[in-house]
Amino acid sequence: MPFDYTLDFHHVDFRAQPELYRVGKGEQGVLLVEPYKSEILPFWRFRTPAVARESSEVIYGLFLAYLEKSDFVGADMARKFLQMGFTRARRYANHRGGKKYDGPVPDDKKGQSGAHGRAELPRTAEDPVKAEAAAIFKAKWDEAKQHPEYLRQKAEFEARYGK
Repeated sequence: MPFDYTLDFHHVDFRAQPELYRVGKGEQGVLLVEPYKSEILPFWRFRTPAVARESSEVIYGLFLAYLEKSDFVGADMARKFLQMGFTRARRYANHRGGKKYDGPVPDDKKGQSGAHGRAELPRTAEDPVKAEAAAIFKAKWDEAKQHPEYLRQKAEFEARYGK
């Protein structure tokens, strides 16, 4: 099932109601799903390779802790934060200032990815610091999404609650 953006994210506790969670594609819901967003976001940083290394290790530790508790939603959210560390650091590596598209996001498209009719800005010279930070997150993201216990819990979750 696709990620459900119609839920009242200000009032849903996905730890108490995991049946409402959908994995979705990529990073969908990463900044919406509570209490996990509030638990993981304070550790998410990618400014330098050293900061990215510490951040990705802390978030990967949370990922493992969620798996240990059989909390698939938490583990999936930690996986999404690792993925987002990679994608955002890559964006800053490719676009000085991190802005990929020209112009504001239309109000009815906020929270969604994509250009939405806006022109893509040209890439700047690659920032090697941000590229290294991205590679650090990419390695942890790959490790998380291939973790055997994560894959087992994901299959169990999808069988129980639907894709």
